[in-house]
Amino acid sequence: MEIMSNNYCIILAGGRGQRLWPSSRRSCPKQFVDFFGTGQTQLQSTFERISKFIPQDNIYICTNKDYAQLVHEQLPCVRLDRILAEPVRRNTAPAVAWAGVRIYRECKTANVLIVPSDQFIINEEAFRDDVLNGLRFVGETDIILTMGVRPSRPEPGYGYIQIGEPSLFEDIYKVQSFTEKPEREFAKLFMESGEFLWNTGIFLSNINHLRDFLFDVMRDMPYRLASLMAMRVSDSEYEAAERQFVDQHYPAYPNLSMDKAALEMSDNVYVQTCHFGWADLGTWHGIYEFRQTGDDDNVVIDSEVMMENCRGNIVKLPKGHVGIINGLDGYIVAEQDDLLLICKKSDSSSLIRKYLSEVRIRYGEKYV
Repeated sequence: MEIMSNNYCIILAGGRGQRLWPSSRRSCPKQFVDFFGTGQTQLQSTFERISKFIPQDNIYICTNKDYAQLVHEQLPCVRLDRILAEPVRRNTAPAVAWAGVRIYRECKTANVLIVPSDQFIINEEAFRDDVLNGLRFVGETDIILTMGVRPSRPEPGYGYIQIGEPSLFEDIYKVQSFTEKPEREFAKLFMESGEFLWNTGIFLSNINHLRDFLFDVMRDMPYRLASLMAMRVSDSEYEAAERQFVDQHYPAYPNLSMDKAALEMSDNVYVQTCHFGWADLGTWHGIYEFRQTGDDDNVVIDSEVMMENCRGNIVKLPKGHVGIINGLDGYIVAEQDDLLLICKKSDSSSLIRKYLSEVRIRYGEKYV
């Protein structure tokens, strides 16, 4: 298989993963954890998947300064100048804009794939084929392309993209509308209509359109990243000048996600119907729904557990710990280091936010 030298990738790995607390902690979020006991962290799996068809030196990792060392330790093959560590969290669009400036400086004909670091891909060959088809499309068309998959259940925790008019390319459509995390009854209607796809959070574009698009949606920011492109310095001087610029101005950037920028702030966005099988590993409920195989199933993740008269639970315990559980129905049981969480699975999103705040106040930052 030919690997195109002008194909690039931006892996987004700066999140704190709080929705999977306590297994995902601020000191080591979910993307740096071997969550399923496969021998690889989610970041390592994502990098390996991408590097099979995009040159390793063309892969940038966007993270936070607190996690730059973790990225380097887990991906020692990645050059240090490919790890972009933001000084403060400003969501994914500013991070993509920064990486885009770096890519544009290096290759003005680049086609760019943007992927989160915490997704599960079922069929990696189909993923490669779908991505390469998408990269060819954006190489010929000035649009933002997102990847969608057919819903397999009425999941209220995902975003739903309504497909519109077809393009000249097979399986690629204009985005008609976007609904983020609908109520379950609407998710059921969306799935049954056949007109909606799950939003995977994967985006593609050619570098020139990506640059113009991000400058437009962030046009009100006081210090535009365009200033970086205007730097008249040698390559050897650029990185230090860029670092100084980012440290000084990044806190003024908007807190804006790529999903919101592309799907809610742009009329020129398309969606590709993909066939690789996908799951977002961002929440306990989402993981449970993905791993569940029957109505009475308990999902046990890389843990030693004895269960009796239990149904609908998800359990994750540390290595060396044994759990004995009786009579539990619809709960999360998650332990990590010095913290144990037991809460109803159906209420987990709001409860985790609540307990994170209360634990921080009562017991200190070490527990979050």
